[in-house]
Amino acid sequence: MSTPEQQAFENLIAVVSRVAPEIARPIVQELFDQGRNLKMIASENYSSLAVQFAMANLLTDKYAEGYVEYEGDIKPRRFYAGCENVDAIEAQTARWACELFGAEHAYVQPHSGADANLIAFWSILTNRVEAPAVGDKNPATMSHEEWEVVRQKLGNQRLLGPGLYSGGHLTHGFRHNVSAKMFEAFSYSVSEETGLLDYDAIAKQAKEVKPLILIAGYSAYPRKVDFAKMRQIADDVGAVLMVDMAHFAGLVAGKVFTGDFDPVPHAQVVTTTTHKTLRGPRGGMVLSTKEFRDTLNRGCPLVAGGPLPHVMAAKGVCFKEALQPGFRDYAAQIVKNASALAASLEKRGVKVLTGGTENHLVLIDLTDRGYTGRQAEEAFRECKITLNRNTIPFDENGAWYTSGLRAGTAALTTIGMKEAEMDEVASIYATILDHMESKPGSKAKHLWKDAGAADKARDGVDALMKRFSPYPALDLDTLGKRFLG
Repeated sequence: MSTPEQQAFENLIAVVSRVAPEIARPIVQELFDQGRNLKMIASENYSSLAVQFAMANLLTDKYAEGYVEYEGDIKPRRFYAGCENVDAIEAQTARWACELFGAEHAYVQPHSGADANLIAFWSILTNRVEAPAVGDKNPATMSHEEWEVVRQKLGNQRLLGPGLYSGGHLTHGFRHNVSAKMFEAFSYSVSEETGLLDYDAIAKQAKEVKPLILIAGYSAYPRKVDFAKMRQIADDVGAVLMVDMAHFAGLVAGKVFTGDFDPVPHAQVVTTTTHKTLRGPRGGMVLSTKEFRDTLNRGCPLVAGGPLPHVMAAKGVCFKEALQPGFRDYAAQIVKNASALAASLEKRGVKVLTGGTENHLVLIDLTDRGYTGRQAEEAFRECKITLNRNTIPFDENGAWYTSGLRAGTAALTTIGMKEAEMDEVASIYATILDHMESKPGSKAKHLWKDAGAADKARDGVDALMKRFSPYPALDLDTLGKRFLG
């Protein structure tokens, strides 16, 4: 018998297919691909069908520039009429976010993590630089000369964040990103000996740089961060501590990271995506103390455009799911799986950075294997494993080819895999890594020492994915016959 989810999905795709079968077909094909490959990109997950269906509606048609005050009675501050339903959605979503993370304020409009970081940057600049410079004056009525003085101050601030090769993100001050163009950006590194953060070295650098903003958080660092220490470093130099928890938000929501390792009680501003370990829709969010509430709420027109009401609705569903007791079990299992994967890889002679992990990701060091991360990424994809090449500290191959791989366990945990399956996954990894080599003259293409190794790896993936399904409520065979032929 067809499930309600099956019928709903078929109906949605049928509507799309009547208009644009060229679009409907790859949508269904992606569902098949994700159900047949090991999904191990650390920034990806499987959102629930409830989250996905919350986005597939006419809310996408509604303009809702402005924001809603949700503490107490709902007070809309919109530039468009007819936003009553969007007001209710945004207010409830923000309330659930504050409850989930224990935050004083939540701004749930950002379209992505990069947007969230930009909005946070400009909120801090507005509060800490513009407001004191402007005083009681209205910027719109200031003379050109008066405003130019303020603008120069806004454009002459310092940022200190984790370097890209030490696990930081592009938006943390990488020079090809806008963050290094709007700030005088400095980067701190992990220890060359241990691969771990050296808080004494960060404190020393902060005293030399005296940044307006100190960023903590990561996209490729396999250990916890002590946010109490980072806040002390920030306070000692008068900086605002901003934490980017996009990768580990689910581990915070699931109470795996608590105390000094929970950023929300320590940072004035916390940014995140709502997908990844949080398992929601693709989007962003900013949490803050009340000091930054008003400027964050004005993310539009400060930085962002109009919000996406359908995505805010899906964020609300995600937060409601994460507030359920079972989410804590899920978050804890993510870390158990990552730790088991790291240990199983090392047992098979695969070098794991820092000797293990305390979060959802594992970093593999390929420097002694004679091929690049890009070559390995290609070989893994050929064997039905989707992960990404990644820089490692002090990487001589640069950010394009890289000398490492990054693997995450959030998605595999979502579909029910546990420690025993991680050992199977590690065995497949070792088969691939031990039987590939660099193609002469290319940093991008690989060769197989033994062509049978790739077949063995694919067979291993097939055996695993026959036991686990991303969406058990969907009958893939029926969908394939109807839409793929």
